[in-house]
Amino acid sequence: MSRVLVPCHVKSTVALQVGDMRTSQGRPGVLVVDVTFPNVAPFELQEITFKNYYTAFLSIRVRHHTPLHTPSKWVTCLRDHCLMPDPHSEEGAQEYVSLFKHQMLCDMSRVLELRLILRQPSPLWLSFTVEELQIYQQGPKSPSLTFPKWLSHPVSNEQPAPRLEGLPDPSRVSSEVQQMWALTEMIRASHTSTRIGRFDVDGCYDLNLLSYT
Repeated sequence: MSRVLVPCHVKSTVALQVGDMRTSQGRPGVLVVDVTFPNVAPFELQEITFKNYYTAFLSIRVRHHTPLHTPSKWVTCLRDHCLMPDPHSEEGAQEYVSLFKHQMLCDMSRVLELRLILRQPSPLWLSFTVEELQIYQQGPKSPSLTFPKWLSHPVSNEQPAPRLEGLPDPSRVSSEVQQMWALTEMIRASHTSTRIGRFDVDGCYDLNLLSYT
C-alpha cells in the first residue's frame, strides 16, 4: 500500500517534573510533545516513524475532527509502548521505530493533532527524546487492472479438446488402427518362408498328378 508524508509541526517538548528540580534528585522523567498539522485537512493516519533517543516508554494521544459545535477530546491510541526492554541498559535506546495504524487502540481517521508522551524512569540518562519524527497517511489507490477473459479464466489441461465436425472420433480411429496392426503381425508370423512345389506331396511326387500334366 502506498503512503504519503504529511507535513507536520513538532512543538517544543514540555518536561513534567519528577522530584525537586532544585536538588540533584529532581529530574524530568516525562516529556510531552505536541504535533500539529497546519494547512492539512483531517486525514487517516497510516504510520508513524522516528528514531528513539533513550525513551523507554511511549504513549500517544490523538485529537479527531468532530462535527460543528461538538468539542473534540483527546483519546489515547497507544499506551506505554515499550521502546527499551530494560530502561537501565542501552538496548533499543537509539533504534528506528515504525508504528502502524493496526497497532493503535482507536480509530485513526480524521486526525487533527497528536500528542506524544515520553517516559524514562531510569536515572542513568541525562536526556531522552524522539528524533526524525514523520507522519504518513494513505496514498492514492492504484487503478485496478482488467485482464482478458482467457487470461483470468485459463482453460484447464484436463478438459477434453473440442471435436471437429465431419471427422471421426480420434480415439475410435486409433483403436481400429491398433487392431489392424495386430492382425497384420499375426499373418506375418503364421506365413512360412518354405517354397511348396506344385506336385510335391510329403517330399514325393504323386504319379496320378503327374499323368495329368
